[in-house]
Amino acid sequence: MLYRFTIMTQEQAEDIAFNWHYDGDYSFYDMEADKEDLDEFLDPEQRGDSTFAVTKENELAAFFSISETAGRTFEIGLGMRPDLTGQGSGMEFLKEVLSFVELTYKPEKITLAVATFNQRAIKVYRKVGFTDVETFIQNTNGSTFKFLKMVYEC
Repeated sequence: MLYRFTIMTQEQAEDIAFNWHYDGDYSFYDMEADKEDLDEFLDPEQRGDSTFAVTKENELAAFFSISETAGRTFEIGLGMRPDLTGQGSGMEFLKEVLSFVELTYKPEKITLAVATFNQRAIKVYRKVGFTDVETFIQNTNGSTFKFLKMVYEC
């Protein structure tokens, strides 16, 4: 494995929350863009043992969160360090996350939601085997956005 997964520390959460800033439309993913999400991300009790720091060569490269939604279905959320996005490493990262989730949680399905403008991520998710389920509207970051729910059958 190229990536190492550990429960996120407070220091790592603060680094991501305050130092990871994305360009253009992708600034939507800045933690500071939504106060409620930021507060939840910074609260160790709310993160619990379901938010992971992902390191590569001992550097914080990404994070992901996981929660069981129903039966053996788990929802994941992903984030990659801004300077690593758009570099072609998303597929590798996603495959390792899926492998980690399958080994650790034994899911039947893995779901995620992605903003529909993020075609770069959607393309990677589809290549790995996620399929489209539905679109929905969600209020977040001070506005209303369209999201795509996707599922991966394990």
